[in-house]
Amino acid sequence: MFPSDQRMTQRFTTGDRIRVDIPDESDPDHEQYHGRHGTVSRIIEDDAAAETGDERDGIIYRIEFENGITADFRWRALRPPLEE
Repeated sequence: MFPSDQRMTQRFTTGDRIRVDIPDESDPDHEQYHGRHGTVSRIIEDDAAAETGDERDGIIYRIEFENGITADFRWRALRPPLEE
């Protein structure tokens, strides 16, 4: 799915369980998503890496939560899950 050089920048893979971590309380997504756990349902490539200079920014992780809602996040907002 990814060129071999981009595979190294991918932090999570489809099916991985993650935790959303948005420490900035002024972020509009903080209240709705911070601390929630979900599963990576899709990995999407875009051109943000060209703008930021960080190859990791070219990957968007679509997260599916237990209630079926999905949301897209960059690597900065995702962490390994906490023990549940």
